[in-house]
Amino acid sequence: MENASYHERKGRGSSGMSAGRGRRMSGAVGPREIAVVGVGQTNHRELFQEKGVQRDAHALGAEALRLALDDAGMAKEELDGLLVSRVGYNRMADVLGIHRPRFVQELEGSGRMSGVALQNAVALISSGAAEVVACVYGNNGRSAQMKYGGEGAGEGAGPTAGYDAMYGMTSPGAYVSMMYQRYRHLYGVPEDALAPLAINNRRNATRNPLAVFQEEITHDQYMGSRFIAEPMRLFDYCIINDGGVAFIVTTMERARTLAKPPVRVAATAGMAELTNFYTSADFFFDACRHVALQVHDQSGLRPEEMKALEVYDNFLPTILFTLEGFGHADRGTAWEWVRENSIGFDGDRPMNTSGGHTAESYMQGWALHVEAVKQVRGEAGERQVSGCDAVQYMCASPIVTSHVFTAA
Repeated sequence: MENASYHERKGRGSSGMSAGRGRRMSGAVGPREIAVVGVGQTNHRELFQEKGVQRDAHALGAEALRLALDDAGMAKEELDGLLVSRVGYNRMADVLGIHRPRFVQELEGSGRMSGVALQNAVALISSGAAEVVACVYGNNGRSAQMKYGGEGAGEGAGPTAGYDAMYGMTSPGAYVSMMYQRYRHLYGVPEDALAPLAINNRRNATRNPLAVFQEEITHDQYMGSRFIAEPMRLFDYCIINDGGVAFIVTTMERARTLAKPPVRVAATAGMAELTNFYTSADFFFDACRHVALQVHDQSGLRPEEMKALEVYDNFLPTILFTLEGFGHADRGTAWEWVRENSIGFDGDRPMNTSGGHTAESYMQGWALHVEAVKQVRGEAGERQVSGCDAVQYMCASPIVTSHVFTAA
């Protein structure tokens, strides 16, 4: 790895930044400017192709953090904050050899936590509780044969689980499918409305060597796929796969001394919409709208100024709900907006440029953060969006989160 810092290389004119990257964004988060300085993830495709191998989620997370440290040009001894998801913090810290962090936290293994992890890291650094925070995620869902549903109303289930199970509501997919059925009824949405999203994810994944699926699909293939929870089809569901993801967050002052161009967290916000079940009568619209107003105010950027979108897509209807809640499409029209090729590489706002959860991997939002950072740095290779100096991550779920990443 090149040892020269970003600051030194910038002085030599070798940073490779586009002309637009030099601009400063207003409304930096908190009293201190915060940046992502290192990202790492496992080779999801390689892991997926090796069948029958039992993997440890902690080892996968540790591999991702090693890659993130190498990316930043840092040593693990420089980390003083550790946030983990889907793995235990005691075991993870021991595997990493990080025994005395100033701050440690374990987040549940749900997709909404990827955004929460970054928000917590920003808050810790802004408050001075930590200086360099590692966010680490490990997932052995495929080798552990996770089903993400169908468990019924067993021990530990919520108070409404028994009633839900009677009607087949035993998975997040079933709930999202029910919401999507209502959405279709309200807005006159045709049967093939999600096809452009599935096709776009698969097309983008062909440019990503780490993506699980490397083959494009056609409209006919999409429509010919079986229903899982009608009206949602096979290609509307995320992958179940193994992998690890990590990113490192610190102050902008420190970031400028490190190996790669810092990526500013120009805005971050969240709002919960919590019940005993995974549905929202307005498709998380109000919560998304509140979060959108905050991130646009903090960053000084409007939806049309985002050069790329990374949208949490555990199931493809969630993308439609997200685009409308965050003001990228008018209410009830996102299914038409995505058909106009607004989301392709040649469109106004390329979306899920690495392939998303239905084609790259299901790292529960974490890998989408890595992709956002790579796009802003200009390191996305064949899938690089031209002049990409502002990327928005969005997650519509029981905890809605969003961040805007910009060039420093």
